[in-house]
Amino acid sequence: MIRSLLILAAATAIATPAGAWGVAEQGTQPAPAAAAGQSGPLTLESALALARANSQLFRAAQTAAQLAVEDRVQARAGLLPSVNGLLQYIYTQSNGTPSGVFVPNDGPKVYYAYGTVHADLVSPTKWADYRATAAAEAAAKAKADVAARGLVATVVQDYYTLVAAVRKAASAQQGLMEAQQFFEITQRQEQGGEVAHSDVVKAQIQVTQRQRDAGDAELVALKSRLALSVLIFPDYRENFDVVDDLQNITPVPPLEALKAQATENNPDLKAAEAAVQQETSSVTAARSAYFPSVSFDYWYGIEANHFAVYDPITGVRLLGSSASIQMTVPVWNWGATQSKLRQASLRVDQARVELSLTQRQLLANVGSYYAEAQTAHTQVDSLRASLDLATESLRLTTLRYQAGEVSVLEVVDAQTTLIQARNAYNDGLVRYREALASLQTLTGTL
Repeated sequence: MIRSLLILAAATAIATPAGAWGVAEQGTQPAPAAAAGQSGPLTLESALALARANSQLFRAAQTAAQLAVEDRVQARAGLLPSVNGLLQYIYTQSNGTPSGVFVPNDGPKVYYAYGTVHADLVSPTKWADYRATAAAEAAAKAKADVAARGLVATVVQDYYTLVAAVRKAASAQQGLMEAQQFFEITQRQEQGGEVAHSDVVKAQIQVTQRQRDAGDAELVALKSRLALSVLIFPDYRENFDVVDDLQNITPVPPLEALKAQATENNPDLKAAEAAVQQETSSVTAARSAYFPSVSFDYWYGIEANHFAVYDPITGVRLLGSSASIQMTVPVWNWGATQSKLRQASLRVDQARVELSLTQRQLLANVGSYYAEAQTAHTQVDSLRASLDLATESLRLTTLRYQAGEVSVLEVVDAQTTLIQARNAYNDGLVRYREALASLQTLTGTL
């Protein structure tokens, strides 16, 4: 009879969390809910999609990448010919002379109406600036990718922290139910004269402790839910469910394959490589200041005392064109160019050092996360076995207590051991999923 009650209590506690705590078993959930009107449990994939759409830091990184794209467009436009138009009228007070009261002027009335075409035929500085902006664009995109991967890691951690917190809250509720059942057993045993009243007192103390544990676990679950809500939703939301897929254990990919994927797809490495390219372009830009530049200008229109194609007095054609070509040769600037070149070279050296560190750190992280995932994967089965043994131990200890073979302290110890085994199993599942997610983040597969 007691065994049947315990099995029924365990089944009830496992079924309760889906509605009371907000975790749904995988396989029963509908398709991932949209951000606007979520009606079903939230999967990890939908949580990541919501975070990408609503995260302020991720949006800031994306905006920085878009700004870098526009900088490159502007730098490219500076290399192409530009066309401008001018309409101007200048009045000068007459004094009987052709120029008027201001001697430098061309007359009392001067009309300007012409278009200008300007082109830099040879401009090493602008070309170097363009290459620098292209490298800066690549660096900004790589940093946006870094922000995206960081967001993924944070969402995964918060998501499974919530799942684990909900599991622990359910475990605390189950522990409370088991403590209450044992309390009822001690009361019946006392009424039958089989145990002392001290056993009832000890069982009642355990019920009170389990009630406090259940309250604390509920608070942790609420905090975890709010932390995830702030990260993924555009509004304040605390009533949502998440899918519990912790038990979907997949094997860890081979280490060499992970290293190859990480070297090819890691955003930190790409950002460091883009930084080297950017600083190298800055050296070219600084060196270009040593070279001359050549520009060309062409004007077509009117610059005359009459706004007309032909002079109304002389009949001379006023509409015409003019062209100019000039070369600027740098001669002396008190060592400013040399200083800028030295600064750029120092930045290149620093960027290369950081790239080397990033490469070493990447391989170290892959090895570390791989070992963590392997260890966690190996221990999951062991933790599950410990949980099954702790469950069976509580059942047998309770039966032995009813038979008068063990003391109340052994039953209490078995209850505590079972709760610890449940929590350790849940922590082991979360540890494995977080380690696997860290590997997927490094390799760009998540």
